[in-house]
Amino acid sequence: MTSKNYDLEERLIAFAIMILDLCESIPNSYAGNHLGNQLLRSGTSPALNYGEVQASESRKDFVHKMKICLKELRESYVCLKILKRRFENNQVEFQPALKESNELIAIFVTSIKTAQSRIKK
Repeated sequence: MTSKNYDLEERLIAFAIMILDLCESIPNSYAGNHLGNQLLRSGTSPALNYGEVQASESRKDFVHKMKICLKELRESYVCLKILKRRFENNQVEFQPALKESNELIAIFVTSIKTAQSRIKK
């Protein structure tokens, strides 16, 4: 495992922990529980799925598994935006998670594009 892969794995784990902590702070209401549970699944999924990425069997498999992580990150980002708008008056801090999910999305988009360009060569 290269240092670059390890850093991304660690970053995804830190993001998952950030999401876990954030979900604990969302108000206990029907809306909070529904979206909190959704965020809990989508926000922890990329770290778990990244293990699959590291075991990919080909470049196409790598791209496919990276796209699954990207899909979950995008879902988390939208869910965070909804939660922020709904609960911004409850002193729940969503901005760090929004920033990190946006940065992770950019990393995955770039990695996927790079891998796809290498498949076509």
